[in-house]
Amino acid sequence: MKKFLKYTLAVIVGSLVSVGILMIGFIIMVGIFAAAGQEEVTVKDNSLLVLKLDGPIVERTPDDPFAQIMSEFTGEAAPIGLNKILASIKKASRDKRIKGIYLESGVIMAGHATIEEIRNALLEFKEKSGKFVISFAPVYSQKSYYLATAADKIYLPPAGMLQFQGLSSQRTFFKGTLEKLGVEMQVFRHGQFKSAVEPFTRTEMSEAARLQTQTYVQSMWDHIAAKVAKERNLSTEALNTTANKAPWLQPDEFLVEAGLLDELKYKDQVLKELKDSVSIDYSKDLNSIDISKYAKAYVPDDKRGISKNKIAVIYAQGAIDSGQEGINSEDLSRTIRQARRDSSIDAVVLRINSPGGSGMGSEIIWREVKLTTETKPLIVSMGDLAASGGYYIAAPADAIVAHPNTLTGSIGVFGLIPNVKGLLNKVGITTDGVKTNKFSDLPSIDRPFRPEEKELMQAYIENFYDVFLQRCAEGRSTTKAAIDEIGQGRVWSGENAIDINLVDVLGGIDTALEIAAEKADIKDDYRVVELPKLLSPFEQLMKDLTGNASAFMKNIIWGQSEYLEILNTVESLKESYPIQARVPYEISVN
Repeated sequence: MKKFLKYTLAVIVGSLVSVGILMIGFIIMVGIFAAAGQEEVTVKDNSLLVLKLDGPIVERTPDDPFAQIMSEFTGEAAPIGLNKILASIKKASRDKRIKGIYLESGVIMAGHATIEEIRNALLEFKEKSGKFVISFAPVYSQKSYYLATAADKIYLPPAGMLQFQGLSSQRTFFKGTLEKLGVEMQVFRHGQFKSAVEPFTRTEMSEAARLQTQTYVQSMWDHIAAKVAKERNLSTEALNTTANKAPWLQPDEFLVEAGLLDELKYKDQVLKELKDSVSIDYSKDLNSIDISKYAKAYVPDDKRGISKNKIAVIYAQGAIDSGQEGINSEDLSRTIRQARRDSSIDAVVLRINSPGGSGMGSEIIWREVKLTTETKPLIVSMGDLAASGGYYIAAPADAIVAHPNTLTGSIGVFGLIPNVKGLLNKVGITTDGVKTNKFSDLPSIDRPFRPEEKELMQAYIENFYDVFLQRCAEGRSTTKAAIDEIGQGRVWSGENAIDINLVDVLGGIDTALEIAAEKADIKDDYRVVELPKLLSPFEQLMKDLTGNASAFMKNIIWGQSEYLEILNTVESLKESYPIQARVPYEISVN
């Protein structure tokens, strides 16, 4: 027995020591990565900037060594910040060492407005610098091809694939599953088009949901076709004829004959062309630098860097108060408040990429946005999505800027509370309890709402919708009736939104910055301060190891599949505040 205890103790101590050594080694490794990330990046003369966009593109990312390590471990590309991509393209425009951009983004993971922003930056790069952009990929998704049309030349290898067949939007409906489980979703809403609840109450799209979806999808496609036609010197009629033939199923030559491609080339042939473009011998390697490294390279800016004028860009990304990865209303409000009180900041650009979320959280953020507009200019720049609660917080802005393919509007409110009594009965569970007052147990998920409870809940929804209308009417200098006419939960594209006074200007974050500078009467140059401040590498590591662990494991198990979207939908429903101002769950346009 003594030997057993001795060996057991030795195993336990040995295990603890091993874990300790592994942890120390891991921390040292992270420190090495972090130090490497701080090293000065050298850019060789006569170089190409390689824009390989094979990972998720988000609004911005910290310098996270842990993400880089996990990227190497899983083989999946780490997320990259849109802010770094745009800044790098601008920097390359004035960097004499960079001769052009090589674009390789076959299957891009980003929304349509994000792609529009990068595409516009590439077009501006060519126009202002006179440098070239060449695109090559073995496979082009439709989004990737749209980005590639900013290039001077688009190449695909023989037997490659290119998708260009028009847009579609699919929804997933859970009603059948819920019925089998014995779960009834009790719905309270205001808005004919407020279809966020439909996945839980229907098996197909309502006519209202179908109408609004067809409207904004068609608007987005018309914009894409017009922009592609311009750069490829084609007509939109010809492009639609081509799209109707499903080009990815056609012979290789069809893509060239239709004008979608310049030529079919293997990568070695493209590399030779790139060497010709920078005038180096075929026997030598190209000097190139990828976007992640180049983002850290220093290139003097003749116009900015030492100016006393400052504009804050505040990022609001994700659902409002619907989980760790989204917008925390208290945190965002604090950031806006600090920018308002900072006398060194002349104006604010609020960058919104959000489907909305908690009605209460939206109101908390709205208040700080409104107060800021009373002391300094505040301009909203909309990303892929700024709808429902995302529009609620944008409404007080001095000006709202959106891309033509931004999804916005969705001015409406809903409450969704499950009744799981049927499920409990199926598994033999019963509930009972006591209460002191008439509505002490409201809301309860183990029984259906009583008629008078339904009346109270619907009245609460109607009252919040009226507040929503008032906030939008005040912000847009119009009436509640006018907002209600275009509201009712309806989603609009940015291009549609211009015509109905929900958006002021079409453009990206640079457009918003220009408007902010003008309204702040900044005649000279200005500096951009990004808020909230990003975590240090160590702080980011601790966050990844704690709060983000479950999200990381979900991604490992499910990847970027539709099952992950369904899982996120169910979890957001579980965690959500009962009154929601948000768009239909997981809007997806291919």
